[in-house]
Amino acid sequence: MKSVFNWSGGKDSALCLHRTQQDSTYIIDRLLTTLSNATRRITMHGVRQELLEQQALQIGLPLQQMLLPDNTGMEAYNHLMATTMQQLQQEGISHAIFGDINLQDLRDYREQQLAKVGLKAVFPLWEQPTDELVREFIALGFKAVVVSVNARLLNASFAGRLLDESFLDDLPAGVDPCGENGEFHSFVFDGPIFKAPVNYSLGERVLKQYGVSADETAGYDTGFWFQDLLPA
Repeated sequence: MKSVFNWSGGKDSALCLHRTQQDSTYIIDRLLTTLSNATRRITMHGVRQELLEQQALQIGLPLQQMLLPDNTGMEAYNHLMATTMQQLQQEGISHAIFGDINLQDLRDYREQQLAKVGLKAVFPLWEQPTDELVREFIALGFKAVVVSVNARLLNASFAGRLLDESFLDDLPAGVDPCGENGEFHSFVFDGPIFKAPVNYSLGERVLKQYGVSADETAGYDTGFWFQDLLPA
């Protein structure tokens, strides 16, 4: 079945893509990634467009980039996504593949939105133990660097580290080993789905605050450390 793969550039996407490529059920037509139009970086991960394009090149799949305007609300986002998916459906794509693991509300949202345009969502990693998934990722030879961390849960030193057994051992209690609750995000630069590694160097590490001013509080996490990666 002709499919689009929703690619974030991180570890869950990479492991999910690897598994999907071992399954002849789905023919992956292209990768689809959402970026900020203003910064040309992957949303939430902060990875530069140039490195995303290098990933796709080394994976050997076409890359479609969906650029989000600044301050895009959910209604505008849904409209843009629906338009994109309608175009894909017209090209014969019937399924959209995601690396989500256990966030039921996110799965419900994806399935509902895709059903409106006649596509089906597929979740190859769904409800599998996250500690087993991340160790499978490492055992398969994947290599990733952590590019953003939730500042409330992890200190700045976790940003820029390799995602390896040492990193997992150092995670505080309560932090999901796959970062499934948004604790951290990663950039995969090598592994069995790559023809050659994606070269990069570490740039600046910065703390970014979202959604509140200095004298306000919010009921959600607003501070994240980002490790910039520079194309080598």
